[in-house]
Amino acid sequence: MHTTEVWEGTGFGPRLIRLALTPASWLYAAGWQGYLATYRFGLKRAAEPHCPVVCVGNLVTGGSGKSPMTLHLAGVLRDLGYSVVLSTSGYGSPRAEAATLAPDGPLDPKEWGDEPAMFRWLAPELPIVVGRRRVLAAEICHGHFPHAVMLMDDGFQHLPLKKHLTVVLDDPNPKNRHCLPAGPYREPRRNRRRADLVLPDRFRVLPEPARFRRPDGTEADTPTDYSVLCALGQPDKFLKALQSNAPTLQRPSALLLPDHDPLDAGTLLEQLPADRPVVVTAKDWVKLRERPDVGSREFLIAMHAVRVTPEDDFRAWIKARLDGITAQSAPQ
Repeated sequence: MHTTEVWEGTGFGPRLIRLALTPASWLYAAGWQGYLATYRFGLKRAAEPHCPVVCVGNLVTGGSGKSPMTLHLAGVLRDLGYSVVLSTSGYGSPRAEAATLAPDGPLDPKEWGDEPAMFRWLAPELPIVVGRRRVLAAEICHGHFPHAVMLMDDGFQHLPLKKHLTVVLDDPNPKNRHCLPAGPYREPRRNRRRADLVLPDRFRVLPEPARFRRPDGTEADTPTDYSVLCALGQPDKFLKALQSNAPTLQRPSALLLPDHDPLDAGTLLEQLPADRPVVVTAKDWVKLRERPDVGSREFLIAMHAVRVTPEDDFRAWIKARLDGITAQSAPQ
């Protein structure tokens, strides 16, 4: 049984499993709050090798839309006149163990991770520091780009590094509010108050109209018949988004693999019908493009982007907060 079924299922089996796991969730939540208290009461102090550090995070495991929000915020910051350096963990890759400034050009997902490779493909001009040692990442950022904003993708639970502005994505009406393992929360949901901004609340996150791109970069029309291949934390959200673009279609044939799957199995494409295009996400495409048989099939990349509204108010809020932070950190 998939974890999403355990956490959100309404049948007897999922309910029983959640009930059995609830004591472990209480212990997990207590342990997290104890860890957080060591910073709150000064027993540990977050390092501050760079300023400002802006974090886009969430409270749950799996996909919650952080990557599209990170790219949107990078665009907002650049429009406001800030230079931006992206810090991402490179989950599951060799580069995840420390922190490294990625070279220019396309990144191999096997070395750098699928999310850094995706960010580089979508925003090739954006410098990227890859690795889960975020204090080291901030030191690298400060050494190479001392006046840039370090935009931290998925770092809300990383306490050793001081964040100057945090934006957290959280469902306003979650089906399950338990911490791991009985629910999806990485820390108690009431800790939302640690964030400077929770979305949606004061501002709303709206998806941009769906666009499809061919591997050569040209735009494509919305397909009328297709298969789906993806390796995401919450694939049902992707399928629902596709279905909303063409509600008359039946649920497409889909091959759903675990999040961050390398998509390098030799028989992978043989499991999908050969007479229709395969729709994938940008995160999956940067892995699939490495396959020697990729030219044998028609691929369409579903481009998922978001914007925060009211747009002018959000930009004004970001600018005011960052202006205040930089003024406080300026030498007296």
